[in-house]
Amino acid sequence: MVERFFIPDRQVRERAVLIGVALPAQSKWHVEEMLDELALLANTAGADVVDRVVQERSRIDPAFFIGQGKAESVAKLVKSYEADLVIFDEDLSPAQVKNLERVIDAKIIDRSGIILDIFARRARTREAKTQVELAQLRYLLPRLTRQWTHLSRQQGGIGMRGPGETQLEVDRRRIRERIAKLSRMLKKIDVGRKVRRVGRRDFFRVAIVGYTNSGKSTLLNALTRAEVFTEDQLFATLDATTRLARLEDGGKVLLTDTVGFLRKLPHHLVASFKGTLEEAIEADVLLHVVDVSHPNFEDHMVAVREVLDELNILEKPSLLVFNKIDCLNETALLGRLKEEYPGSVAISALKGDGLDTLRITMHSYAQRFGVKAIQGSMKESN
Repeated sequence: MVERFFIPDRQVRERAVLIGVALPAQSKWHVEEMLDELALLANTAGADVVDRVVQERSRIDPAFFIGQGKAESVAKLVKSYEADLVIFDEDLSPAQVKNLERVIDAKIIDRSGIILDIFARRARTREAKTQVELAQLRYLLPRLTRQWTHLSRQQGGIGMRGPGETQLEVDRRRIRERIAKLSRMLKKIDVGRKVRRVGRRDFFRVAIVGYTNSGKSTLLNALTRAEVFTEDQLFATLDATTRLARLEDGGKVLLTDTVGFLRKLPHHLVASFKGTLEEAIEADVLLHVVDVSHPNFEDHMVAVREVLDELNILEKPSLLVFNKIDCLNETALLGRLKEEYPGSVAISALKGDGLDTLRITMHSYAQRFGVKAIQGSMKESN
C-alpha cells in the first residue's frame, strides 16, 4: 500500500537557496518580485532563505533548466552555505530534477513542490487531507523515476529470472490505484456538499475569494463571529467554511470562506480542490478581498481573476473589497482606487473599519437577487 505523501513537521529549519530565471519577455525586477513571494512560501514551509540566484537566459535549458555551468555554480554556493535545499520558482521536469541532483548536493524542489508541502502541513479536516494527498500523488507519479531509481531494476541470479514487475512499475500501479480511491472518496464528499447546497438554494450565497493572506478568514470572523483560525502566513486555512452573516434589515446570508489563491498555483492542486472551490462556483456573488497594503496587490488581483477564469466564474457578479486599510501609509491610494473601481468597499477586517458599509452593500446585492431571510439561530459549516 502506498503511504500518505504528507511531509511531517520539522523541528529544525532548513537552509534554502532560491533560483529564478529571467527570460526575454520578463524583467529581472519581476523575477525578483516572484522570488520575494517564493521566500515567503519557503518560510511558511519551514526554511530560511540564505541566498537567491537570478539568471538571465534566452530560453530554458531542457536538461538543467539553468544550464549545466550555472548548476555547477549553484552547487558551490550551496556548499558554501551548507544549504539543505534549492527551490526553483518554476516547475521542473523529472529529467531536470534528476540532472540537477547529480550536480548539486541538496534537495531540489520546484514551486509546486513547496506549495504542496505547505498544503500538507495546513490540512486539518478529512476532506482537506484527501484533496492534498490526491494533488501530491498526481504530482509524484511522473516523478517516480527519480524517486525510486534504486528500486527500478529486477533482481538477477538463479531463481530470480522470469516475468514480473519492477519495483518502479509496482509503485506506479499502487499510486494509480490510490489516486482512483481518493477520487472516489472526494466524489462521495462532494455528494454530501451537493445535498447541503440543495438546502441553501433559496438563500443568498456569498463566497469570499482572494489571494492568500489577504484577510478572507479574518473578514469571515468579523462578519459572523465564526472564530476560524487565522495567521499572518500563506494558506493559513484550506477548508471552506460557511456561516451566517447578518444584513442591515435583520435578514441573513450564507457567507463562505474559500482557500486562498496564488500566482502559478499548480493546476493539479486546483483540480483536487475543485469540490471546495465549487462553493464559489455555486455562490450568487463573490467578495473579492484584496490586501491593499501589499505593494503588488494589483498583480494579486490579476492572479485571482486568472483562477476564477479557470473555474469559469470570472463573469459572476462580484464585489471588490480592499482590506487592511489600517496598514496604509498612503491615504491618497484609497481615493484613486475608488475612482478606478467604482462600487468597491474599503475596510479593515481586523479593526472593524468599513464593515457597516460592506453590510449595506451586501444588502443591496441581496435585494437585487431577491434574498430570502434566514430565521432563527441557524449556524452552518462545512
